[in-house]
Amino acid sequence: MIEHHLDDEMLLRYSAGTLPEGWGVAVATHLALCPSCRAKLGVFESVGGYFLDRETAANDDQSDAWSKVHARIEAGEIDKVVAIRREGSTDTTYPEPLRSYIANTGGLKWRRMGGGAAQMIIPTSDPTTTVRLLKIPAGQPVPEHSHAGTELTLVLEGSFSDAVSTFGRGDIEMADSDLMHQPRASEDRDCICLAVTDAPLRFKSRFMRWLQPILGI
Repeated sequence: MIEHHLDDEMLLRYSAGTLPEGWGVAVATHLALCPSCRAKLGVFESVGGYFLDRETAANDDQSDAWSKVHARIEAGEIDKVVAIRREGSTDTTYPEPLRSYIANTGGLKWRRMGGGAAQMIIPTSDPTTTVRLLKIPAGQPVPEHSHAGTELTLVLEGSFSDAVSTFGRGDIEMADSDLMHQPRASEDRDCICLAVTDAPLRFKSRFMRWLQPILGI
C-alpha cells in the first residue's frame, strides 16, 4: 500500500502543464501506480476545467485568448506535459510512461557504480533536471548525503529506509538541503528507484565527493 504521496503543489503544476518534463516523468509514473493521487488529480483537473470554461477573454475575443496561450507555450512558460498511460502497466516494475522512455534509449543499460549499485540516466528534453534509475543491492546503504537542490525518489521495486521513514513500491520521498540521510535497501531484495534531481547531491564522504564527477551524481 502506497503511504507517501505527491504534494498538492506538484500535482497542481502537473495538472496545469507547468511542470518541467523531468519532474513530469516521475509524477506520471507515480500516478500510474497510485489511485489516490489519480483521484486527487482528477479533482484538480475538474476545478481547473470549471474556471477555464467560465473564463471570458478580453473583449470576448476567444481567438485572442488562444493566441495568448499559444504564445506562452512557444515561450516555454507552459512545459511539456508527460501523459499518464496505465493500460496493463501497474503489474510491471517499470510502468508507463517510464517504460517508453527506457525503450527509447534501447532498453535497460545499467552502469555500475561500485558495491553492487548501478544507475541508468533517462534522457529527456528538460535541461533543468537529471532523471535516473538507481539499483541498490539488498541490505546495502547509499552513501550518506544531503542535497544542493531537490530530489524526488520513487520506489519501483523493493523498499528502502532512512531517518524519515520506510518507502516501498509507489512511495515518493521528497528531499532538500535540510535532509542529511543514508537510504538503505531492505534485506530481502534489491531496491530499484526512479530519482529526479535539479542539482548534484552533497556527499558527506570526501571519497564520494572525489568520485562524484566520475559517477555523474
